[in-house]
Formats: sequence, C-alpha cells, structure tokens
Amino acid sequence: MVWAAALLAWTTLFAAEQWHDLIGGLGLRAWRAPAGAWVEASEAFPNPEDSKKLAWKAGQGTLVNGPTGRTVNLLSTEEFGDIEARVEFMVAQGSNSGVYFMGRYEIQILDSFGKEKVTASDCGSIYQRWDPARGKGNEGFEGHAPRVNASKAPGTWQSFDVVFRAPRFDASGKKTANARFVKVAQNGQVIHENVEVTGPTRASTWQDEKAAGPIMLQGDHGPVAYRNIRIRPASPVRER
Repeated sequence: MVWAAALLAWTTLFAAEQWHDLIGGLGLRAWRAPAGAWVEASEAFPNPEDSKKLAWKAGQGTLVNGPTGRTVNLLSTEEFGDIEARVEFMVAQGSNSGVYFMGRYEIQILDSFGKEKVTASDCGSIYQRWDPARGKGNEGFEGHAPRVNASKAPGTWQSFDVVFRAPRFDASGKKTANARFVKVAQNGQVIHENVEVTGPTRASTWQDEKAAGPIMLQGDHGPVAYRNIRIRPASPVRER
C-alpha cells in the first residue's frame, strides 16, 4: 500500500511536469477556427525566389501563415495560467510576428538580426501597451527592450524559453497582482527577468484581464513559421 501510494504520487508529479505540445500531431486542430491561410508543414525555410517570403513542405509539426504572410491570428483551444513555455519560430527577411501569452501580453518577433541597439519594438521585446487617450505621439508606453540582441538571421529557427506568471485576482474579481514575465531567454540568452505588465499590450485579442487565457500567434504582420510550442504548468513563484 505504501509502495503504491508512493508510486501514485511520483506518477502524478511526473505527469504534471510533462510538456504539452500545441502543434505536435494535432496541427491546426489544437487552434481555434477560423485558421485563415495558416497551413501545416513538415518544415519551413526561406523562399529561394524571394527572401521576404517563406516556403515549406507539406506535412506535420510546423505551422506557416500562408503564401502571403498576412492572415488571421491563431488562438489555442486550451487556456493557461502560470506556465513555462518553449516557442520556436522563423521569420522571413524584414518580417514581423508575435506570441501573446493569454492572448494579451506579447513577446515581439521581428527580423532584428544585426542591430547594434535594440528597442522595445525589436525581437524579444515585451511589447508596449497602447492608449490613444495619451495623445498623439505618446500612445505607446511600458514597452521593455531585450537586454541584448540575441536574434539570429532571418530564415533561421530561433527560440524563446519563457516563465510566465498570470495576473492574480481576489474573490471579488479585483486584480491584486500584475502579470509578470519571470524569465525570458532568446536562443539561450536571458533577455528579461521579473518584468511586470500592467495590462494587455498593443494588438492583443482582449483588453480585459483574466486568470487564464490562450496562446496567440500573430499572423497578419508578415511571413512566419512556428514549431515545438510546448507548455507546462510553471513551478510556484514566490510572492514578492
């Protein structure tokens, strides 16, 4: 009985730490309709006829946002709170995308290869919030540039490894703590630690905040491919 209880506890812990692949064998079935021009592929690579586009081979394991790179944003069918995530992506030359945690908080994806000074609009940035009421030229605020430019060349697979903490709410629904990117690494280099986000960033799906939400892949800003989007519940984060 003791052995069985120990085995059950170990199995439960092990299962809780398993990565959940949001593409894997499910492909577009793991994402909400409509999927627009997004396609499933076995691999993606630079278009040999146009460096500002991507090409691909049909199959499974990769998602590409179609021949023009201008289609709908994808939202995962599942919703998440505190998570660890790994996201692999590829952009064409000069292209732009973003991965939104809870459909609300964006880590920017951009062809920032070779830039000496990066800003809150470059690849790996936690994108700015946006409020037209702040006046022309001041609409954007609270963007966070990456510590270093860790970007690889366009047409190359890159990665984000993220520990994300969802906002907290009390029993009445009042927010008691902001969302926080506990750690973000791009291509193995730490680019953010303990960055709070006071509300949804620009071009988010929703402007409200909740305790859980989907992963969103931006599909309307240029050619991009994604693979190995893996999620698991984050370890408890100590309150500050």
